Amino acid sequence: MFAIIEESGSQMQVSEGDLLQIDFRADAEAGQEVVFDKVLIANGGGASVIGRPVIDAATVTGTVVNPLAKGPKLYIQKFRRRKTFRKRTGHRQKYTMVKITGIKVPGLEIVQKQDQPAAAE
Repeated sequence: MFAIIEESGSQMQVSEGDLLQIDFRADAEAGQEVVFDKVLIANGGGASVIGRPVIDAATVTGTVVNPLAKGPKLYIQKFRRRKTFRKRTGHRQKYTMVKITGIKVPGLEIVQKQDQPAAAE
């Protein structure tokens, strides 16, 4: 089962148990529950449910694992030739890490795939 959600202007495909990196939330604390209500598409193994633009009453829930995760350090350099002008600045993006705990979509048929025996050679 998976769902495609929209968070902070970007779309992400999530399944239960996935670790998701979202934009930094200053009010987030470790263990806090986060609810994503903009669910665009959901699939339970059978037919998909497609929202126009979002699925009504569908939610994806998650738990904050790390409220402040940092991305790699990026350096920006400006340079003008023959003018002795050099400027160097840096940036490090902040993120919040969320673990997906549940996907609830009304009217979604969930199909469990059963283990099939290996074919004999």
